[in-house]
Amino acid sequence: MKYIWVSIFLIVLIWSGVYPKDQFTWFLEVAPALIGGVILAISYDKFRLTPLLYILILVHCIVLMIGGHYTYADVPFFDGLFGADRNNYDKVGHFFQGFVPALIVREILVRKEVVSGRAWLNLFIVSISLAFSAFYELIEWWVALSTGEDAEAFLGTQGYVWDTQSDMALALIGAVTSILTLSKFHDVQLSKLKKTQTDN
Repeated sequence: MKYIWVSIFLIVLIWSGVYPKDQFTWFLEVAPALIGGVILAISYDKFRLTPLLYILILVHCIVLMIGGHYTYADVPFFDGLFGADRNNYDKVGHFFQGFVPALIVREILVRKEVVSGRAWLNLFIVSISLAFSAFYELIEWWVALSTGEDAEAFLGTQGYVWDTQSDMALALIGAVTSILTLSKFHDVQLSKLKKTQTDN
């Protein structure tokens, strides 16, 4: 699975980096995927994750790479979707910004036994996911202040005054959806992973 994961990651990364619409925006959008890839490579032997989480992280990276290639305002098939007067691919990205980090946080908290009790666990997962989303919005703001007009495609507001708030709302929806739909399956995989590590 490791080699398949790396192969897909590199193929999409190379495609994304070939003649992107805006080179600077491409770098900004793809940077989190590159950082995540490095972290996964370093931690693979010391803190191997569940297969489910590796798959979701890869999907999230692909979402970032697609956005980087086209810029979020110009991804094909998302113009005017559901009657919207803007390209809403960025909302897909922010949904994943809650959906996938929620499972990352959940895996770390459960395996490190940081929180006891399901309700407290879910509260911490959602809170940390929202904090991550808010921090990303701050990064966008800092980049915009530092680079001026060059960051307009990175911000992807497309003239929508509530863009930042809706981005964080989508991350919240993503985090809650992740908990509601994947917790049981994630627990099964965590049990299998624990058993494998115990046997070894």
